[in-house]
Amino acid sequence: MRIGVVVNPDAGLGGKLGFKGSDGRAAEARAAGAEDRAGPRMNQCLVHLADLASSSLNRTGVQLTLVAWEGRMGGTWVPGLGDERHIALTTMGSTPASTAPEDTARLVSELVEAGVEAILYAGGDGTTRDIVNALEAEGPEAQTIALIGVPGGVKMHSGCFATTPKAAAEVALAFALGDLRTAITEVMDLDETVYAKGEWKVRMYGEAWTPSSPRFMQGAKEQVERVSEEDTIEGLAHHVSTLLQDEPDLMVVWGSGGTLRRMGEHLDLELTLLGIDIQHGGTVHADLNEQGLLEVISAHTNADGQRPLLLLLSPMGGQGFLIGRGNLQLSPDVLRVIGHGNILGVATPSKLIGLEAVRIDTGDDDLDAEFQAKRFIKILQGFRTTRLIRVAEL
Repeated sequence: MRIGVVVNPDAGLGGKLGFKGSDGRAAEARAAGAEDRAGPRMNQCLVHLADLASSSLNRTGVQLTLVAWEGRMGGTWVPGLGDERHIALTTMGSTPASTAPEDTARLVSELVEAGVEAILYAGGDGTTRDIVNALEAEGPEAQTIALIGVPGGVKMHSGCFATTPKAAAEVALAFALGDLRTAITEVMDLDETVYAKGEWKVRMYGEAWTPSSPRFMQGAKEQVERVSEEDTIEGLAHHVSTLLQDEPDLMVVWGSGGTLRRMGEHLDLELTLLGIDIQHGGTVHADLNEQGLLEVISAHTNADGQRPLLLLLSPMGGQGFLIGRGNLQLSPDVLRVIGHGNILGVATPSKLIGLEAVRIDTGDDDLDAEFQAKRFIKILQGFRTTRLIRVAEL
């Protein structure tokens, strides 16, 4: 099977810096010290895919050929492939010195001409839209090429993405073996026009074919908030208020999303919709990036030398991600400073419908394993009402 490889080298650059996306801000992010995210995540995927292809899981000995450009949009991130492996690399061009959506479209066009049956790509929702648009331009047959997304952007609402880079490798091999059928999924992205007005809304931009795997594919983001839940939101906010009354030194780290922002309104807090804020006493540190979070949290101690902390996170509706989607400022370093025991999930009843487990993708395999070893995360679902939700194995 021939699998096209596409990497958006600029995707995800702004995550730890607190950017809400990297479109048009790659140079700014790199100047601020941002490191590649999409490329290393693709490398992690392909290393695992090479291991799978040479293992007993490749029960029919299917041969995989990766088709890519040389350089940062592909070949740079392909690991060394020995002769004994059932996987090879074919290059057919080079990545330009600077890249743009037009280069993604050109690469996709060449992959279609090369006869690939699937496209394995690393990026975010913007990358997905670029690829889908390019496939549409190539005609109806090209639109049936299976897309497997390696999560490498800041926001990933579309259903084309695997839950982790290694999960993308599992999907790629299972698809090559014929174990997975393709199904239509929604291509979603944040409506930038509405967001500029201070509102959060995810809209559908198209459809794509992707291997159907409820375990390894994340599904599309759903906007599940309901006006009728306002009493519940107020109750959730009141619960946090009582925690602050019981522990005046408590520092609250507010995650992103509409649920937490609406809770903040009941506490007279103007929280950042897609950012991470810290509340301590009467002070709110707004829209902090990774470095800002580390500085504020590390400086926090009470008179007893303790660090009372609470990180509030709301799982992404329809996907269940608690960490790793739209909150990359919460890097492994930040999460280790906060500590597992200081994390509280927050979910309204409609978000809890069908939520059997929460997903955590910190970008650090060891830290992911620590969360999975805990097995459960506490979720606040109403005033003084919590439940335990299982942490999914990714």
